[in-house]
Amino acid sequence: MTTRNTTQTKIKATNVILHAFDWPYNRVTQYAKDIAKAGYKAVLVSPPLKSYKHEGGTEWWQRYQPQDYRVIDNQLGNTTDFRKMTTALKENDVHVYVDVVFNHMANESHIRQDLIFPSKQVLDEYQQSADNYEDLKLFGDLTKPLFNKRDFIKAFPIKNWTDPWEVQHGRISGGNEDPGLPTLKCNENVVKQQKEYINSLKQLGIKGFRIDAAKHLTLEHIQLVWDKEVSANVHIFGEIITDGGATKEEYELFLAPYLKGTSLGAYDFPLFHAMHNVFEKGHPMTELSNPYSVGQALAYDRAITFAITHDIPNNDIFLDQVMTERNEMFAYCYILGRDGGAPLVYSDLDTSHISNNEGLPRWKDKWNAPELTQMIAFHNLMQSLPMSIVSKGEEHLTFSRDDKGIVAINRGSKPLSIALPPGDFSVILNTGTNEAPIRENITAQFDVDAHSCVMLVLTSLLN
Repeated sequence: MTTRNTTQTKIKATNVILHAFDWPYNRVTQYAKDIAKAGYKAVLVSPPLKSYKHEGGTEWWQRYQPQDYRVIDNQLGNTTDFRKMTTALKENDVHVYVDVVFNHMANESHIRQDLIFPSKQVLDEYQQSADNYEDLKLFGDLTKPLFNKRDFIKAFPIKNWTDPWEVQHGRISGGNEDPGLPTLKCNENVVKQQKEYINSLKQLGIKGFRIDAAKHLTLEHIQLVWDKEVSANVHIFGEIITDGGATKEEYELFLAPYLKGTSLGAYDFPLFHAMHNVFEKGHPMTELSNPYSVGQALAYDRAITFAITHDIPNNDIFLDQVMTERNEMFAYCYILGRDGGAPLVYSDLDTSHISNNEGLPRWKDKWNAPELTQMIAFHNLMQSLPMSIVSKGEEHLTFSRDDKGIVAINRGSKPLSIALPPGDFSVILNTGTNEAPIRENITAQFDVDAHSCVMLVLTSLLN
């Protein structure tokens, strides 16, 4: 057996998405070639719209408080920077996906009482620098507001987060004293402007859309905006945070109606919670042998799989869902090794200020870590090959991809011996220390170290 430090240059990228969370557009441009080399097929960037910016920087959540859709001008860059980024990624055969915020607009109650968006101050700014903003414009007439008070629901803060009507008609706020984020109606003007925005981004070559806070949008609103024409030739998926699988209340109240009422994709929170239960809470590894069959995973063709999302490390309420580094690695090995779903890999610039075991920002440049790029190589090589469970137990799970690849996750404290199919295999990933050669025959064995995982493929696939 040969051990390979596999590069991605000869392996065709399939569907792995890099979530370049809160990266400036010019940073994505800078790393376009490296992103392609690492095996990613798409990059998801933060919302491309007009939002508050400041010379000294702003908080990440301000990117999720839109002032206007018609112009890209925020802390991460402007329309010019965005176009350069899309060009650089296209040149490297990497798709651009964008985050869209359609539930609400910016909370500007501290400076004004009206519900005109963009504000008079911003509209005046447009006119004072008319030539500049015409260059930055995506669509529409910048001399007129995008929305006015008729486009908003009467304000009240959400209190019962398990009441779908309240969640979809109330405001996300910090309590009774906080007016919160102005919630948009599902009316003709709102739907029209949001569809124009999406179509203008498609004209720039955008190939995917993440619907932020999709659980706060009514099903009717989602269906009207993401109609057949708007949805054509792009990958669309919603963020509907739930606390588990099909037996959980949030799944039934929010995720199930979305899955039934649309053909769009969704974050696979059920699978995430199944992995969290296994890796963090010590549930048997057997629970991951076929989570789809017991309602603990979404359908293969609709799932966005992940080990962490941007909300988890950046919001106090979700911090208990951050896995240890080892367990997060196991989760990535599982989702990049298994069949089904589009895996999402998270990497930020230290928005959470959480450190890794070396005292460095935990997810900064994580996207290019050797163990992750090796997992992505395996995923790209094995795409669409059938998956079969080889061995399972309380502390381990081993599965094959046809007869061309094998994945073993050993959570236990003792080494695990696995049998390989016939052929000459190479190790793409080995987080343990065992690099001993094996016999190249049908009874070949490979020892997986305790607390480690491995991925092996037919050597011929790497030549």
